[in-house]
Amino acid sequence: MSQQRRGLGKGLGALIPTGPVPGSEPTQDPGESAALAQVDGARFAELPVKSISPNPKQPRRQFDEEALDELAASIGIVGLLQPVVVREVGPERYELIMGERRWRASQLAALESIPAIIRETGDNDMLRDALIENLHRQQLNALEEAAAYQQLLDDFGATHEQLASRIGRSRPHISNTLRLLNLPPAVQRRVAAGVLSAGHARALLSLDSVEAQEHLALRVVAEGLSVRAVEEIIATREAEPQAAAPRRVGSRRPAEPVLRELADRLSDRYETKVSVDRGKRKGKIVVEFASIEDLERIIKVMAPDAAAFVSADES
Repeated sequence: MSQQRRGLGKGLGALIPTGPVPGSEPTQDPGESAALAQVDGARFAELPVKSISPNPKQPRRQFDEEALDELAASIGIVGLLQPVVVREVGPERYELIMGERRWRASQLAALESIPAIIRETGDNDMLRDALIENLHRQQLNALEEAAAYQQLLDDFGATHEQLASRIGRSRPHISNTLRLLNLPPAVQRRVAAGVLSAGHARALLSLDSVEAQEHLALRVVAEGLSVRAVEEIIATREAEPQAAAPRRVGSRRPAEPVLRELADRLSDRYETKVSVDRGKRKGKIVVEFASIEDLERIIKVMAPDAAAFVSADES
């Protein structure tokens, strides 16, 4: 039986070898390092937060303080899953290439060091392609896999199609794995530790409240429940904590199972988060997008003829 990976994953850091860092010792034994596929022009290391400075050419100047506080709280509990990408600018000094939001939140969380990919090549596409290739080769736990997917999407501009074709996985698998990052930190810790399986985690995602997800996760561990048993508990609405507070008048109703299933199918179809709600008189479908380019991609899937109007409005 292979040894259980310790602690939480490091996202893309799990895919590249640990390299020498000035003033530090390697954090990986020779056997593990030899098992990792090389990524030319990049190495992984834990760097002091104070040794990293922001990129002066970073076009983004405003950061949502509330969102940073939320990210810092999560990092304080589970650590930083997605390493930042930096370049060396001097002895034990580094400059951010990607990940300033994560770096800022890590400072708020009072972390002394964070995982980082130290890049020595100027070719983003080469580094991205090498990491995608290594993702196919490495044995990652579900959260490591999700963090690697998310970072490839966010920092390197990879698409769901690229990931699916390069690593031999389906697009729904990638979408479902990414949803694991929406679980509360306490549940994520159990998934990372191997106490909860990815199947358990995906089942818990169908619950609407954090309290219900954490409560049922505890039951899974305590009672050794199977994934099928968890799905039956959720279907029979027995997942809520017994001491849960009564629903306030006017609060949002939990999504019906058929609507949750429809939202999941639409999320897989459009490769983004989709919510489906039904009110007393009418319902609504909300499709999220990250940028104009992302909106164009979604519209091309929904209605190819309409995508041209979005491009025309932007030009």
